[in-house]
Amino acid sequence: MLLYLFIMNIYVGNLDYKITEDELANHFAEFGEVTSSRIITDKFSGRSKGFGFIEMSNDEEAKKAIENLNGASINNRNAVVNEARPREERPRRDF
Repeated sequence: MLLYLFIMNIYVGNLDYKITEDELANHFAEFGEVTSSRIITDKFSGRSKGFGFIEMSNDEEAKKAIENLNGASINNRNAVVNEARPREERPRRDF
């Protein structure tokens, strides 16, 4: 018997630059199981870029989280929350 686990990847934008991955995950945990939380940082400075990703294992819970948290205040900023799109291939930049 094959069991497929579908994980929904959720984009979260307009985040407070000081929010932690745990704090972000806690906002989504209210709607279901969070399998991972990532804040995207600048590779040179290590500072947050103001967006991140949440992964949730249940589609229905993930959709409910998106519905309820898109436009909601997370650490005094109105979050942009939607299903993440696949990463686009970009040409390599050689300097």
